[in-house]
Amino acid sequence: MSSLSHVDWEEARRKFRQLLEHFPSVTVLSHIRPDPDAVGSSLGVYHLLKSLGKRVEIANASREIPRTLDFLEGYKKIKWKMDYEDSLIVSCDCGSLDRLGFEGLEERTIVNLDHHVSNSRFGTLNVVDPAAVSTSEVAYRLFEGWLPVRKESAEAFYAALISDTRHFTTSNVTAETFVLARSLIERGADPATIAQMMLQRRSLASLRILGKALESLRLYADARVAIMRISREDLAATGATVSDLDGVVDYARSLVTVEVAALVVEMKNEIKVSLRSKGINLLPVAEAFGGGGHREAVGFEVPDSDSDALIKALLHRIEKEGVLTKQ
Repeated sequence: MSSLSHVDWEEARRKFRQLLEHFPSVTVLSHIRPDPDAVGSSLGVYHLLKSLGKRVEIANASREIPRTLDFLEGYKKIKWKMDYEDSLIVSCDCGSLDRLGFEGLEERTIVNLDHHVSNSRFGTLNVVDPAAVSTSEVAYRLFEGWLPVRKESAEAFYAALISDTRHFTTSNVTAETFVLARSLIERGADPATIAQMMLQRRSLASLRILGKALESLRLYADARVAIMRISREDLAATGATVSDLDGVVDYARSLVTVEVAALVVEMKNEIKVSLRSKGINLLPVAEAFGGGGHREAVGFEVPDSDSDALIKALLHRIEKEGVLTKQ
């Protein structure tokens, strides 16, 4: 397998074009329970590949896609299943093959576009740049200078960019991030409209589930760790979905004393944990539970279990890794 961790963009484009020549169609995928970076990146890539005259489908194994992105061109084209059996797979924002959620991908040719340092490099071609602030940045760099990035792709990439950088507030934002944003705006992305569509169309359920989360907040380790918990009953009572939980964990992180925040969510058959920090590397904690992500934003999922026991295990792992003493 070819891996480009310090990406040579010209070489990545050359190898990608070679792969495209051998396939009549392309399937664009992103990880299960996709966030805006996954959806925006895959939509941007979908439009760019369509401009080549290729047969392109876009799919996600989840039946729930963030509703705040329904204004993006092509949103309604996202399917729950793959129809092409002989296509080149382009994976967006996915750290491991199993998180694509589809069976039978082991023997398929895959182009893996991502920015997670924990990416397992599962592709035939891996274009993985941990220095990028979003997968949309990786996708944009790959196509830049090769194909014209038109408005529909620029909007999708920009929506992904502002989501993964929390509107340019994460610690990995650099001057280059704003150069990228400017390039996308010049190509048709309207920052005011995109921000309004993503920030000012919350569902009533999202506010209700936020209230439940805040009520559950508990502090540990001299108020340096905050944990919130959402039960299945909370989800049922509020009608909230996974996308309604986006950003909830950041409320716990915003407390003045808190260095590490966690949101523990009881799903149907598993427990989903999201962790955020203020400058602390949480990857060792997430990896201990089979998860991954970025230094300051990680997550993992475990089979259905006792959430109290899981929280105890999480606090023990945070103490064992010594992350509260590492800056």
